[in-house]
Amino acid sequence: MPRTAERFAARLCWAIVAPEAVKIEAVSKLSAWRKAGVVARVAGEQAGRNRMISAAMSAVSTTARSFGRALHQLWLEVTGVVFLVMALSFAAASVKEYGKYHAGQTGLGRVAVAVCFTLTFAWFGLSSFWRVRRKSQRP
Repeated sequence: MPRTAERFAARLCWAIVAPEAVKIEAVSKLSAWRKAGVVARVAGEQAGRNRMISAAMSAVSTTARSFGRALHQLWLEVTGVVFLVMALSFAAASVKEYGKYHAGQTGLGRVAVAVCFTLTFAWFGLSSFWRVRRKSQRP
């Protein structure tokens, strides 16, 4: 398209549509999360004005916090059990490797590696339960 045709098209566009309307095309699309955030913010502002909504929001917040704490405690306990079971399997492997070492079939390095893995996974498992205990003792 020649330069004059482009200028003509631009002038025609300005004549048909107001300059403010042209800027509408530049509006970016909002993600669903941003829209949800805006809705939550507006709902929060409205909740401050209505005692019933404010009480409901407080109840939901307290319930969610309680469930979150319980789920976190459950997560720590489950991971602790998994690590302790793995430590037991490594302990059995350590005993087996020690028997092979005592019989002269393997070197001391394999026994040391098995013992290190046993101690490491036992530490992970126990520390997970210690965290649960520490978190449950907090006020």
